[in-house]
Amino acid sequence: MTSTTATPPVARRKQNKPKAKSKLGWNLIGLVVFATVGFPVYWMLNTAFKPAKDAIDPNPHFFPRTFTLANFRRALEISDFWGPVGRSMIVSLVVVSIGIVVGMLAALAISRFAFRGRKVVIVGILAVQMIPLVAMIIPVFLLLNDLGQYDKLTGLIVTYLTFILPFTVWTLRGFIVNIPKELEEAAQVDGCTPTGAFLRVVFPLLAPGMVATSVYGFIQAWNEYLYALMLMSQQNQTATVWLGNFTTKNGTEFAPMMAGSTMMAIPIVVLFLIVQRKMAAGLTAGAVKG
Repeated sequence: MTSTTATPPVARRKQNKPKAKSKLGWNLIGLVVFATVGFPVYWMLNTAFKPAKDAIDPNPHFFPRTFTLANFRRALEISDFWGPVGRSMIVSLVVVSIGIVVGMLAALAISRFAFRGRKVVIVGILAVQMIPLVAMIIPVFLLLNDLGQYDKLTGLIVTYLTFILPFTVWTLRGFIVNIPKELEEAAQVDGCTPTGAFLRVVFPLLAPGMVATSVYGFIQAWNEYLYALMLMSQQNQTATVWLGNFTTKNGTEFAPMMAGSTMMAIPIVVLFLIVQRKMAAGLTAGAVKG
């Protein structure tokens, strides 16, 4: 006969203590990271709802003593608000729509087909992302001016595509590579065409990755400032450039500027709330194989 000895309760508690301490440590690190990342957002909201004189107080208060909506009214009155926001929305949506379609087709070609120069294309995509955007602003300005696209939304859209497309292609390629090719082959054995196999098998599995990539592209296009400042006139300025209207010769109106920034952040927050489930699935896709 064999005898087994049960672990005493005291020993089990001692074994669980290191795990509990480790979990507590990671939770504290998570709280510190959350506070560090979230504090600028809180301070933006705090400044947006406090009186303008309190925003420039040399001894600021962590919690506002009074709330006011005057800053939002001032932000809407200082200059045209809906025009720049509408232009930013149009540019961002068009860039994301074109970028996700073209990027998906390019990523599919790189991932599923073997052709001459395939490695050169992949290296080229990485090389383009390493070039600082500020280094290309003068060539882009001269090129758009020669093509008659200066101070036009079409020119700004094409410009944004040049640095959003490489990221889109590279990211979607990673998602496609993690989808087993045998699934497409099995669908074709069952009678699907290559296009039908992609639409019925690969595309549903790729959807979370497309959503995550689209959100990133939208945020990047929405928040871009330098090219919008250099390539668009004041009459056709975008939302990020519009925030510069709060800096005048008399100083910067910090409270209305934070109110304007809060209103600008609303579309991003709404978009994220709509696609948050797909976004989370896309960010974790490929983390576990099998």
